Amino acid sequence: MGFYDDRILPSIIDRACSMEPVMALREAVVPLAKGRVLEVGMGSGVNLPLYRAEQVEWVWGLEPSRGMRRKAQKNLRQSPVDVHWLDLPGEAIPLDDNSVDTVLLTFTLCTIPDWQTALQQMRRVLKPNGKLLFAEHGLASCQHIQRWQHWITPVWKKFAGGCHLNRDIPDLLQQGGFTIDELQQRYVDKAPKIAGYVYWGEAS
Repeated sequence: MGFYDDRILPSIIDRACSMEPVMALREAVVPLAKGRVLEVGMGSGVNLPLYRAEQVEWVWGLEPSRGMRRKAQKNLRQSPVDVHWLDLPGEAIPLDDNSVDTVLLTFTLCTIPDWQTALQQMRRVLKPNGKLLFAEHGLASCQHIQRWQHWITPVWKKFAGGCHLNRDIPDLLQQGGFTIDELQQRYVDKAPKIAGYVYWGEAS
């Protein structure tokens, strides 16, 4: 891991993922988490203040980036819920089958290299009556913007921690074995359209 990935990129990601329009989407999904929660791509822990302690038993925080885990220390100290770190990528979830009540994905699926394996792993650990909550950015609804996303992504991902601008989030979730129960989508305010088309909702 180089200096940029370990020191500079975590600060950029933390700032981008804490912007007001992004936090509004987090506020729409994180409080719905219940029971034993697996947060995939916990990052700097910006979701932690949004969990409802009265309905969450604990949170497994999956985050492979040392720089992001370092950034999370302040939020961890103020967390209303117990957090157990899992220093592994989404493709290697070290939990038993049917052991999780809620899987949480917020602005993470864009960066996972082997997204299909990761989603299959989430499906495996999620209980039959469990929920996957998501708020993600991805492929825009407008073909003109889509063309720009496809064109820019190969360069963008090299400087943005592997972030893909052009992933079709609902399609990925379905390919990963999930059924989408609720879905909303739109362009987020105050963001460039190539990076600001968002999806949020629930799947099972």
